[in-house]
Amino acid sequence: MQEHFTVLGMMSGTSLDGVDLALVEFWQNEKWYFRLHAAETVPYTQQWQELLGNLENQSAFEYARIDVELGRYFGLLAKDFIARRQIKPLFIASHGHTIFHQPEIGLTTQIGCGATLAATSGYPVVCNFRKLDVALKGQGAPLVPIGDQILFSQYEFCLNLGGIANFSTDYQGRRISYDVTFNNLIFNYLSQKLGKPYDESGNLARSGQIQTDLLDLFQRDPYLQKPFPKSLGKEQFIAYYLPIIEKSNAKIEDLLCTAVYFVAGEIAKNIKWFNRSNAKVLLTGGGAFNQFLVELLQQLLPETKIVVPEPEIISFKEAIVFAFLGLLRYLEKNNVLSSVTGASMDSCSGVIWKV
Repeated sequence: MQEHFTVLGMMSGTSLDGVDLALVEFWQNEKWYFRLHAAETVPYTQQWQELLGNLENQSAFEYARIDVELGRYFGLLAKDFIARRQIKPLFIASHGHTIFHQPEIGLTTQIGCGATLAATSGYPVVCNFRKLDVALKGQGAPLVPIGDQILFSQYEFCLNLGGIANFSTDYQGRRISYDVTFNNLIFNYLSQKLGKPYDESGNLARSGQIQTDLLDLFQRDPYLQKPFPKSLGKEQFIAYYLPIIEKSNAKIEDLLCTAVYFVAGEIAKNIKWFNRSNAKVLLTGGGAFNQFLVELLQQLLPETKIVVPEPEIISFKEAIVFAFLGLLRYLEKNNVLSSVTGASMDSCSGVIWKV
């Protein structure tokens, strides 16, 4: 008899827009299939945004305290979300919220204490998906590509436009993926200077003018020249892009316009490198709602088909895939690909907390 597994996936991204929750059913019949039963995003309050947005500068005690508090908050969100549905999950798979990501020194941290989440929600929890890969000398990111390969195999490229833009694809008989550049992390930072949480549909950017000197500075980021596998953390945004933005006297609309042209150009350049005509590119993440960015991408990639799926997949694909990563961990199957991260081996990653 075919076995079905229902998992609640939880995701908190670098753009700090909120916590994504996705209740997903998985089953296997030669290949894996999934059905999304329910999903929602709970926006972070301003207090949470301020706490998480500045936590890397706080004391060790404050870091540890917020780790537990966020775990409790996640647990309450999960408990409420499940109570409003008829379907109960087998367990919760939580990505947590990344604070430090410096794999070159063996460091990656995702807070939202799994033990506290399990105790508060009353459900087992799978979390800490990145640490083992980093310990195996990998980047610990991106982790979604194994889900892309198994659940979304009909697309040649799976492009995620979250706080960071990354994509995955098959290359030389294996799955590879890497972070291209910052995306919503730049756009949201600039939009907030105008009192808006984000640039709706990219309209602010569309109204601006490209600043060629600024574009040139963005394009000089040394990270862009690094070979894959590679990944980005908020630290690089603070170190490289923030000083450039703060020194500029350009209008916010012009900064946004320049940033969108920069991001679109880098994504297009990287996809073109693989030299695949008529490829289908699945576009997900909050940036897929940025119509200006999507239009630019299609213009720069005329030989590819940019596929913008239904809003549920756009917004919750990462939460769906982390639910799947949790299931693979539960089944004791590899869920992190060394071909993506550069680790010494594939791994079955994640810590399980049972209640």
